[in-house]
Amino acid sequence: MPGRKKAGDFSKGVRFTVGDFVKSSAGRIDLKVVAGAGRMDMVIAEPIVNRLGLALTGFYDCFAWRRVQLIGNAECSYLASLGEAESEKRFKGLLERKARLFVFTGGHHAKPSIKRLAEESGAVIMETPLTTRVFSRLATFVLERLGAPRVQLYGTMVEVFGVGVLFEGDAGLGKSETALGLIKRGSSLIADDVTLIRKDVANNILYGRASKATEGFIEIRGIGIMKISRVFGVNAVAGERQLKLVVTFKRLGDVVADIDRVGLRDVKRNILGVELPNIIVPVSEGRDLVNLVETAVQQQKLISSGYDPVDELSEHLRKRADAPLEDKKRRIKNGR
Repeated sequence: MPGRKKAGDFSKGVRFTVGDFVKSSAGRIDLKVVAGAGRMDMVIAEPIVNRLGLALTGFYDCFAWRRVQLIGNAECSYLASLGEAESEKRFKGLLERKARLFVFTGGHHAKPSIKRLAEESGAVIMETPLTTRVFSRLATFVLERLGAPRVQLYGTMVEVFGVGVLFEGDAGLGKSETALGLIKRGSSLIADDVTLIRKDVANNILYGRASKATEGFIEIRGIGIMKISRVFGVNAVAGERQLKLVVTFKRLGDVVADIDRVGLRDVKRNILGVELPNIIVPVSEGRDLVNLVETAVQQQKLISSGYDPVDELSEHLRKRADAPLEDKKRRIKNGR
């Protein structure tokens, strides 16, 4: 599409702020900022939640101060048992060791003295009615998505037979036209021209989607910009999907001496540290790229399930080669 910008690479993770966390939590987590409302631009150094535990007792070895600090039932009960003066002292100790983001869970409220200490130290305090367990689960999901390693790639992504496929290759090789042909046969467009890739670190898998600006649009040379859902219906467009296969289009003349005719080579494409199957498709006049991609996806699904056609063919040829020898042995045994 027109107006390309330089691709962004956040392979080590994305830095984000408290404001980003609050905004992304809307609709999932009921959060209220009760101290430090003017510091929404503060960066969350580690996108992980942390139960204070021993740090509240004054033991600070291995204290994960960069994380989101949770204060729930147990923490509030412990602080209350210390008395107001001592609980303030313990909270101040956390602030002195650079902890800057606190969430009171389970409907607990920060006392005015605690809010004052937070304001003076440049910290942020939030409150939620959710239990610590539920908040931890939901917050972890939001934080992981915000901080996930990601990269912006030039390529078109389509969901084919339930498989997320990324088309890569030089301009003019037919990536968008192939995507259009697949869409007409029931596939769904995920992204055209530029695909945003996000890594799920916990499961070591990748997800691809379009940018908000170009979602659902495709550019076809000679036709122009098309809104896919208007032409083919809403089912012809898909949101974020797991990326499982990369198809690289190359001009036939560039790979004619290096074509794998049998499929013995296990070619991989490394994206954000994740190895994906990579199929090289030579492009030349008259080749049915739509049919080739559909077949490649079906073949890859079989291989992923454990089936290897090369092994089966090798075994079949071996048995045929051994057949005359076995027949000769039987004839000798029978005296013929």
